[in-house]
Formats: sequence, structure tokens, C-alpha cells
Amino acid sequence: MNKIKINEFDYNLPDERIAKFPLPQRDLSKLLIYKDGKIDSKTFCNLADYLNSNSLLIFNNTKVVHARIIFHKATGAQIEIFCLEPIFPNNYEQNFATTAECVWNCTVGNLKKWKNEILKLEFIYNNIHDQLSVEKIDNDGELLKLKFSWDSQLSFAQIMDVCGKMPIPPYLKRESQEIDTERYQTIYSKQEGSVAAPTAGLHFSNAVLENIKSRNIEIDEITLHVGAGTFKPVKTDFANEHIMHTEHFFVKKSTVEKIIKYLGNITAVGTTSVRTLESLYWLGCRLIKNHNPEKLNIQQFEPYNNDCKISAEESLHAIINYLGNNNLDQLSASTQIMILPEYKSKIVNRLITNFHQPKSTLLLLVASFIGNDWRKVYDYAMKNDFRFLSYGDSSLLN
Repeated sequence: MNKIKINEFDYNLPDERIAKFPLPQRDLSKLLIYKDGKIDSKTFCNLADYLNSNSLLIFNNTKVVHARIIFHKATGAQIEIFCLEPIFPNNYEQNFATTAECVWNCTVGNLKKWKNEILKLEFIYNNIHDQLSVEKIDNDGELLKLKFSWDSQLSFAQIMDVCGKMPIPPYLKRESQEIDTERYQTIYSKQEGSVAAPTAGLHFSNAVLENIKSRNIEIDEITLHVGAGTFKPVKTDFANEHIMHTEHFFVKKSTVEKIIKYLGNITAVGTTSVRTLESLYWLGCRLIKNHNPEKLNIQQFEPYNNDCKISAEESLHAIINYLGNNNLDQLSASTQIMILPEYKSKIVNRLITNFHQPKSTLLLLVASFIGNDWRKVYDYAMKNDFRFLSYGDSSLLN
């Protein structure tokens, strides 16, 4: 871990290879198949042909919220607020449902122009006229705690929908447009909370899902709310010096039971699903050692500092027992896990993912599945006109 130089995970990505907009049809993106060191090129609509029957496919069903809210001062100065994480109520569902005020951790663009005054934004929602106010509560390093308040009985989710903008990735170098409202969202998104899409899922259409189901392939879902930290570049010389972001996730008891059933034959859709499923293993290990830990959160290097010999099945059963003992039907936890090239997957056998930025933690995760062949895969994609990053093409890594 101490010897992984981030410069070894660099490659040349010309700006013109970054997909700035989605294709007209979701499932017509290219699909790179990597298996046993061999590479082939297909179309995503045929994904089911390359998945094992009697296997389990896990999606991240998080939903991207309109997290960018722009206020204007009387002077004309524009203040852009990016809502990252709910503080009060700290439960996502409760926060989005609140109808009076709420507090979020945010980043603020043009902060120097915002003194201590309360900013206001007038809006209309279904013929309801209201005013959204925001004020500073606290400054926690890079983040600010901001309180939002309004008079109507609208929920904060409704207010975000009308006042906010879709937080498309900064590397697209453009403002969000109407097309992003639909296409920077998976068709199976349900649980509001992400400020970035789990982009491996953007290729799935209803036709692809039906084809998968017809092949005796089970489908299930987890929820991990993707934070802005997913775009945070690694600026340190060595991977272990980078500080990973924390993300919250939720997994139903019934899903854990299904994972146990299909151990050895599990495909994760996206790096967020991988981070969630692998974190499950380490949470189970912790539960076996300490039946009621104070916090259910996986630290960045916990897998590398933990000589755990427990099987995946034992670990997952410990989670089921924990949920049963606490009368819960869903696990709520968080993870800061950093999956590095030397990491050996405990639960996930295959990965569906897009093509990621150079020197990123996501590229490091890809290398944990296919080792140094990541370079061979990316060279192939570059030479065969694959589109890169969030709106780009896909790959299936076996």
C-alpha cells in the first residue's frame, strides 16, 4: 500500500474523448468485454449475453438531487451553493421531507462575496409563491453548515426540484441542460441523496433489464449516496496519502440474504456498488468481534489493517444476526473504504463500469479487479474510439 505511486495510474485523456453529452439511446453505448486477459468490443444492449446465468446483478438505486442552488445578492453577485450532506435532520429521507427548515453541509462558490447576510430566492411551485432563505451556521473547514428555511408546506425535495440544478460533473465544462435532468439519472433511481450519478447504470434501459431477467439472472439493489468527493483528484505522490471521502449506504436484510445465496457469482454495477458490497464484508467482521459497535462505518484503510480470516458467508450472516437482534430490516452505515490494486475482493466477482479519470481512486479500484491489464484495457478503448467518463461507454471486467 505504501508503494503504490499514483503516477503509475496516469494516461493521456484528450478533452475530445470525454463524452460531453449522452448518446440518443442509453443502451447503444459501446461495451468493452475483458475476460481472462482478452478484450472484445460489443454493444451494451447485448450485455445479458455476457453475464452468467444463475448469478446476481447488484445496482445502486440512489437518485441524484438538484443539489446546486444559485442565489443572487442585491449587488448582482452570484452565490452558488452545492448541498453535499444533510445535517439536520441528518437522515436523508427525513431531511427531504421536512417542510420548514433544514441544515446541510455545503460548499459555496464565490464565498468571498457573501458576508453574513441572509440570502433569499423567490420561486413558484405549482402556483405556490414562496421564498427560500439561506444563512450561515458554522464553518467546518472546507464545508459550511447552512440553514435553509421557507414558509410554505413544500418539502425540501420539492424546493430542490424547482430551485436547484442537476450537479453534472465539472469536467463536462458546461452548464446543466434539460437533457441532464433525465439522462444524468438511472432509470431505476429511487432513493434521493446523491450529488453525482452512479454512472455505470446510465446505460441500462428497460429492454436490457428485461433481457437480463429472462436469462435467469437475479437483480437486486443497494443504496449508496454518491458524494462530490468521487471527483476529488489524487494529488499526493502515493495512493495511501490520499484522504478518501465518506459516503452513506443502506442495504436491506433481504438483499444480504440474496448475496449469501449467490456468493461466487456476483456482478456489481458500478464502483459505488463495489464499495458498498465490500464494506459489508468488513462490517460483518467487526460485528463478529464486537456485537454492538458504536458506529457502523468502515475506515479508509480498515481492510489493510485488519487480518480478518472470516469467510464472506460468516461475515454476512453476522450482519443478518445484527439486524435481527436490533429488529431492523435494513442496514444503515457509512464507508470511507479505499480499494487499491492489491485489494482482493471478498464479495464482488465482476464489475460493470465506465472509463475513469487518470490518477483517480476509481481507476485504482479498476486495477484491483484486473491488475496491470487496466492499461491494456484503456489503450484498447482509446484506439477504438470509446467515449470516456460519466456520459461515456461501458466495460464488463471479469
